[in-house]
Amino acid sequence: MRTPHAVLSALLAAASLALLLAPLDAAAIPAFARRYRVSCTTCHAPVPRLKPYGEEFAGRGFAMEPGQEPSRATLDVGDDLLQLPRDFPIAVRFDGFVDWAPDRDPQVDFQTPFVFKALAGGQIAERVSYYTYFIIENGGEAMGIEDAWVQFSTVFGLPLDVVVGQFQICDPIVKRELRLTREDYEILRVTPGLSTTNLTYDRGLILAWHAPAQVDVQAMLTNGNGIGPGAATFDDDRYKTGSLRAAIPVGPVRIGLFGSVGKALGPTTGMVNTTVYWGPDLQVMIGENLTVSGQWLSRSDSNAFFDPANPGSIETRGGWLEAIWLPGGPNGTTSVALLGNKVVSDDPAARRESAGLHGGYLYRRNVKLVAEARYDWEVDEARFSVGTVVAF
Repeated sequence: MRTPHAVLSALLAAASLALLLAPLDAAAIPAFARRYRVSCTTCHAPVPRLKPYGEEFAGRGFAMEPGQEPSRATLDVGDDLLQLPRDFPIAVRFDGFVDWAPDRDPQVDFQTPFVFKALAGGQIAERVSYYTYFIIENGGEAMGIEDAWVQFSTVFGLPLDVVVGQFQICDPIVKRELRLTREDYEILRVTPGLSTTNLTYDRGLILAWHAPAQVDVQAMLTNGNGIGPGAATFDDDRYKTGSLRAAIPVGPVRIGLFGSVGKALGPTTGMVNTTVYWGPDLQVMIGENLTVSGQWLSRSDSNAFFDPANPGSIETRGGWLEAIWLPGGPNGTTSVALLGNKVVSDDPAARRESAGLHGGYLYRRNVKLVAEARYDWEVDEARFSVGTVVAF
C-alpha cells in the first residue's frame, strides 16, 4: 500500500521533471489563430479545452459572427460561387509523455510521440464548413481519420445545423478529444460482452436545433458499429442507432438529458443485441475559474454476447465527475483538473473505477507542460506521467 507521503513525493518529482523537459518556444500558431490573427485564448482556456466563445465559434462552423468575417481570410477570384481560403487551414498537435508505473515492468516508459494529429478545417462556403484530422498514436500506429464531417449552418434560414460525416456521439455532451486529462470518460467508451457499440466515434447525421432561451436539441442517426474500415458498405448490418440529447441553461448551470437506442447483428450467430442508453448530465460554472461537470448513464444490452444458447441482458451503469480549476482565470497559465470514473456492470470486464489528477502550465499559449497522477482501483495500479502538448 502506497502512503500519501510517497504519492506526494512522486508528484513533486514528476513536476520537477516536467520543468526539465520544457520544449523550446514554438514560433507558429494553430490554423484558426493564423487565419484570424488572434491569440489562442480567444477560443481556448487552456489549450485544447474550449471556452464558451470557442464553443460558439465551432458551432458556427469555425467562422466569426455574421458580418465579422475579415475579407483578408479569403481570395477574391471573381466568382461569387467560389469562396477560397487565402491560406490552407492546417495545424499539427503533438503529445509526448514519460510514464511511470511502480508496479509495471518496465516502470519507466517514454511514450513519445503518444499522439500526432494533422488537422484541417474551416469555412468553405457561406454557411458551409468542414473539420477533419489524421491521427497517429500509441507509438506510431496510424489510426487514420477520426473526426471528418461537413456542416451546413442555419439551413433554410432556420436555427438548424446539419452535420454529416464521422464524429463522436458524445460530442454534444462532452468533447473527449479536447479534455485536459489523459484519464478518459469511461462510461462513454465501455463495450460490454462482444458489443462494439459505445458513444464514441460513428458515422452518420446530426440535426442540431438551437431553440429560444439557449435550449439546444441534437438528434443523431448513425450506423451503430463504430468507425472500423469500410468494405462494400460502411455499416455491417441493416440496423441504425438513433440518439437524442437536449440541454437547457438555468443560470450558471446547464442541464442535459441523453437517450439512445440501436440494434446490432452478431458477426456469426445471427443474434441481435439491442442497446439502450439514457441519463442526465450537468455542468456548473462557478465564476470564470471553476467548472464542475458530470454525467450518469444507464446502458442495457439485450444480448451483448450474441449467444443463442444463453441469451440474457447485461446492465451497465456509471458515470464520470470532472472539476477544472483555472487559478489565474481563463487567460492564465495554470490549470488543474480532476476526473473520476465509476462503472458497474453485469459483465466484469466492463467494470471501471479510476481517477486522474492533472496539472498544466502554459509555457507559451500553444506549448503546454503537463503532469498527471492516475489510479485504477480495478487493477490496483498507480501511474504517473509528465510531458508536453504542442500545437502549431
